[in-house]
Amino acid sequence: MELIKEVLIIIDIFTAISFVYFIITGLCVLMDKKEIKDGTKKHKFAIIIPARNEAKVIGNLLKSLNKQEYPKELYDVYVVINNCKDNTKTIAQENKAKIIECLKPISSKGTALRTAFAKLSSVDYDAYLIFDADNIAHPQFIKKMNDALCSGYDLAQGFRDSKNPSDTWISCSYSIHYLIHNVFLNKSRMNLDKSCFINGTGIMISKKHIDKKGYKAHTLTEDIELTVRSALENEKVAFVENAITYDEQVETFRDSWKQRKRWSIGTIQCFKYYFVKLFKYAVKNRSFSCLDAIFFLSTPFMQFLGVISYIAHFIVAWAYGLPINYAVKILGLALGYLASIALSIAAIKFSKKHIATYIKGIIMLPIFVLSWVPINVAAVFSKKSRWEEIQHSKDVSIESILEE
Repeated sequence: MELIKEVLIIIDIFTAISFVYFIITGLCVLMDKKEIKDGTKKHKFAIIIPARNEAKVIGNLLKSLNKQEYPKELYDVYVVINNCKDNTKTIAQENKAKIIECLKPISSKGTALRTAFAKLSSVDYDAYLIFDADNIAHPQFIKKMNDALCSGYDLAQGFRDSKNPSDTWISCSYSIHYLIHNVFLNKSRMNLDKSCFINGTGIMISKKHIDKKGYKAHTLTEDIELTVRSALENEKVAFVENAITYDEQVETFRDSWKQRKRWSIGTIQCFKYYFVKLFKYAVKNRSFSCLDAIFFLSTPFMQFLGVISYIAHFIVAWAYGLPINYAVKILGLALGYLASIALSIAAIKFSKKHIATYIKGIIMLPIFVLSWVPINVAAVFSKKSRWEEIQHSKDVSIESILEE
């Protein structure tokens, strides 16, 4: 029994350290804001959009890109056609996009991006901007990313917003999840003048970076892998708060399970492949970014262990006839729920959003987070590690979003 108690104490210590770490780093959002100054030079961009059967949504993204407040001769839009069975290609051409055809089977978004980078390697661009086909770009997106490039950043992540936050409790929980990520993960690190986290879409990568280092993402989460590699290469990722991307969030638990399982598999893949390298580099070079990446990649394990430890304490007490203070346990759960509400409201207010839009997510976010535990377990034991298609269908224009 003593051994079991000691194991549970060790687990509790590790999960508590992780929890406290993210609280402390998150509070750095209260520090003075680090500004990216307006750039004087206008760079030339290639916008890359991997697309697979995205006819229902890609038109609105392309329209928003055609309305950018940036010289039209200084950016080109490329749609990477990946085994499409609908008229995505026709819609792209109608909206003045150029086409890159994937002639071989594509197993992941990272593979599609490598195809595009290889195709554009000899073209005279300064940087690439990457979107998902279901996105919509704010009119100043390119301008703000140009400012980051002028400030010396080769990698930058924009503000990831949602175009359907109030549709279902799932889409609302996702929306709050990304607001928390924007505010307490990326904005706090930007204030610290540390490297931020790349988060799937609304990304800027300089052509110089790709030409020199290539694009070596091999896991299902190419964004996390790029973040980890930048930490190991001591390269800083900027968070460009005013470069806004509006993303379509999934609305059903089934699609959410499929999507988050892919994320968890990719995160675990990154942990297995990069943990030792990150740890060695963090110790040898006192690298905050590598330590930060370790904590981030450990999140699925810490979440799982925290829940298992909580349940195990009950089982041990019951098995050995020990008293259980149910009032304290219930109080702990209540405080955790209230903390989730406070965190959600803080992220919404920091993002200058309306609380009423996010009520469903504020109430349901703890359930959304807890549902990640079985997803992480399924990810650990999953024999499949492939990209699965998520259908997008929200017909939302940039004008309708800006009018809200």
